[in-house]
Amino acid sequence: MSVKVRIPSPLRNYTNGADVIETSGASVGEVLNNLKNAAAGIETRLFKGPNQLNRFVNVYLNDEDIRFLKNLDTPVKEGDEISIVPAIAGGAHDKVTR
Repeated sequence: MSVKVRIPSPLRNYTNGADVIETSGASVGEVLNNLKNAAAGIETRLFKGPNQLNRFVNVYLNDEDIRFLKNLDTPVKEGDEISIVPAIAGGAHDKVTR
């Protein structure tokens, strides 16, 4: 079954600039693992270990955060879309003194 994976700008160097890759799998985890066939090396940016997403990677299935579903075991079906969204952190905090 074909599932579209939306690739964020910082990871497009693994996909030769493609913003969407179609791959297959029965679950979100399988799809992301199969993504490495079309985007060699991307798995090092997505996973910190087997079936463990890096903490700075958020994954959505059809706009639903997989952390509130069945995480990487969330089933997928034909035509679903998975979005990889890098977490944004940091920034400056202005301290106000009086």
